Amino acid sequence: MHRLAFLAAFPILGMTLAFAQDRPTRLWNLTHGRLAEVYLAAAGTTDWGPNQAKNDKDGVVDPDERLRITGIKSGSYDLKVTDLDGRTCMVKGVKVEVGQIFSIDEKDLTGCNK
Repeated sequence: MHRLAFLAAFPILGMTLAFAQDRPTRLWNLTHGRLAEVYLAAAGTTDWGPNQAKNDKDGVVDPDERLRITGIKSGSYDLKVTDLDGRTCMVKGVKVEVGQIFSIDEKDLTGCNK
């Protein structure tokens, strides 16, 4: 009986993982700034990917807006963000899972400069 229950869990788990991969990965901007640039790199590197803010319809990620993130795998990332005032900040070690929403908050921003 336990084997049957165990085997029955596999299709459900597989469907859950497939569904998560079909949903967009999104960044939820909980900072005070309107972000014009959002770059991701594997944590600890400076191999920045493309500007993800270009995925937004107006190219700017407003506070409390969610941005579709493309071309990444699940993992830990560093983010480099630049707001419309020209302030550039880092966010270190953000856990990103494909098909899920992750957020950055004002308190997460480090090394900001203008």
